[in-house]
Amino acid sequence: MKMTEETELGILSTLDMVAEAFEERDLDKMMSLFSTEEDTIIIGTGADEKRVGKSEARSLFKRDWSQSDASSIIYNWKAISAEGKFTWAAIEATVYARIGSREIHLPSRLTIIMKKSGDKWLIVHWHASLPASGQQTGEAWPMNVPVV
Repeated sequence: MKMTEETELGILSTLDMVAEAFEERDLDKMMSLFSTEEDTIIIGTGADEKRVGKSEARSLFKRDWSQSDASSIIYNWKAISAEGKFTWAAIEATVYARIGSREIHLPSRLTIIMKKSGDKWLIVHWHASLPASGQQTGEAWPMNVPVV
C-alpha cells in the first residue's frame, strides 16, 4: 500500500532505533519502542520465546542480552506497508552475537507490526524466525526435520 513519506520516515526511524537499542543493549530504549497495550506480542526464535505484554517482552530481551557479550542486527532487506494507524514490515536481517570467544551470525526473518501512537510508531507485534535448516533453495520442505 502506498504510504506518505512522513509515515515511511517514521517507520524507518523506529526500525533504526530498534537496531540501536539492540546493539547498545539498552532495555529502556528498546521498551520505549513497544506499545503499552496488554496484548503486545513478541515471538523469538527459541521454542519457549512467546511473550504477551510489555513486561514479558522486556524479560525476553533481558534474557537474550544476559546470555551474550555483544549483539547487533543488520537489516539486509525490508518491505514495508501501511494503512491508517497500522504498518507492517517484513525484514531479512543478520543477527550477530558474541558469546565468550564465539561469534554467531544468524540469518533471520522479522515480521513487525506497529501502531501509530501520537507521533510515534510503536511495536504491537514482533515475530523473529530463522530459515529452516536442511531446506535447500528451490525445495518446499526441510528434509532434516524429525518425523513426529
